[in-house]
Amino acid sequence: MPSARALTLRTHAALAEIPAAAWDGLHDGGNPFLAHAFLSGLEETGCLRPSWGWTPHHATLWDGETLVAAAPGYLKGNSHGEFVFDFAWASVYDRAGLDYYPKWLIGIPYSPVTGPRLLAASREARAALLRGLAAQAEALGLSSVHVNFMTAAEARDVPADWAAREDVQFHWHNPQPGADVPWGDFDDFLAALSSKKRKNIRQERARVREAGYRFRVVDGSSASDDDLVAMHGLYCRTFSEYGNSPALTLDFFRHLARHMPRALVLVLGERNGAIAAGALCLRGRDTLYGRYWGADESAPGLHFETCYYQGIDYCLREGLARFEPGAQGEHKVARGFLPTPTRSRHLLLDPDFARAVRAWCDAERDATAGYHTAAMRHSPYRDDPGPDDAPADPAR
Repeated sequence: MPSARALTLRTHAALAEIPAAAWDGLHDGGNPFLAHAFLSGLEETGCLRPSWGWTPHHATLWDGETLVAAAPGYLKGNSHGEFVFDFAWASVYDRAGLDYYPKWLIGIPYSPVTGPRLLAASREARAALLRGLAAQAEALGLSSVHVNFMTAAEARDVPADWAAREDVQFHWHNPQPGADVPWGDFDDFLAALSSKKRKNIRQERARVREAGYRFRVVDGSSASDDDLVAMHGLYCRTFSEYGNSPALTLDFFRHLARHMPRALVLVLGERNGAIAAGALCLRGRDTLYGRYWGADESAPGLHFETCYYQGIDYCLREGLARFEPGAQGEHKVARGFLPTPTRSRHLLLDPDFARAVRAWCDAERDATAGYHTAAMRHSPYRDDPGPDDAPADPAR
């Protein structure tokens, strides 16, 4: 608990200014995106540039020389790479003759992954950090502060004058919500699905095997440099196909393999002796996070096998309880991923805009709740299996 003396808020233009042990001492290590090695690696390997709208501006709260709270922060010159979309807010500001940018983002660059954002030794320290963020934003003349993909516990502690947004992602859970016994292998997982969904998944996987693809999964300690080079090339190809610039450098992939070898997981699909498809994931204490994928060729089911089924297989082998394969995508529901809420909070310094945005967010949350309910109606899991829905012979 912070002492009775005044706490001091500091900001930092580089994570390297903050001792790694002090930073990592504020979280439990279960989420790899919070690691000092991950965040500092982004800065040190050329993934974050002011010309791309990213200027590190991390916040720390000190009790004397003791770090009691911190937040990964960035002054943003645009809203790209955040996955909580506020382009409309920026447009309204612009039409009113006001500057929306720079704004202050508390979050993880390029990573729509839920996890702690307000790292704190206590709830009191977290509350003081939030007050410090608001005061610093006002002192700098910023339009707003945004905390993206925060945990439910953190969201409950945010003051009511911050606008509350919610969205939906699709996550795989083992066991599924409401079940008591976890699945032991992929056949156990399939047996929990309706017969139609189970059949479709078996057919998708069979097509990939019959096309000659074989998969291997490696972590940072067993991945060769050729593996890293191939995965980075596939990642760049995907971004190029969508007309976007890839922000992550090959040096960053190598940085992860060197400094976070257990966390880095590569799914590599090979055909005719060459890597033809791949997915880059990060592993936490009980969760696998799917982040990037790419392929040099197209084949039916290749994306689903590389990005989803290999990840589920990995979680079952490794005893992980969750698999978060990335943002958006209703097609994931049919493959065992259920709608899961995500949360962000937003402080707008202009009082008139703040009131309007809070009202807009209230309406958005109602719509999101309806979407969540509708998506759950398409759950692939069996509620009350009958004779026609009995588990199929695994050999089929």
